[in-house]
Amino acid sequence: QLQASGGGLVQAGDSLKLSCAASGRSISRDLMGWFRQAPGKEREFVAAISRTGGSTYYSDSVKGRFTISRDNDKRTVYLQMNSLRPEDTAVYYCAGDRNAILSAGPLYSSNQENYESWGQGTQVTVSS
Repeated sequence: QLQASGGGLVQAGDSLKLSCAASGRSISRDLMGWFRQAPGKEREFVAAISRTGGSTYYSDSVKGRFTISRDNDKRTVYLQMNSLRPEDTAVYYCAGDRNAILSAGPLYSSNQENYESWGQGTQVTVSS
């Protein structure tokens, strides 16, 4: 089970760090990703990280502002979000894919259909 936390209400330009903790199992073999869904919009890819942390992928909209990382010993994946914008407002979900190969690549890693484990989501609201 994945549990996302760390969301909140912030102002434009602020930072937030989201966490996604796994309970009951290790995530060391999982490709891990963050996705988000804004009101009235479809869920979209934000960032992903390979199971060793050696490869990371980002959507163009967050590249340079967000950083995904992981600590397999703590069974936790993080999303550091800097320079937040009102358009970053969404519910953020973490997800895991145990079947991904180590060199899954950005196209595979950004496809939410490849992820079989999902957290419940945490709300991020950025005011202007």
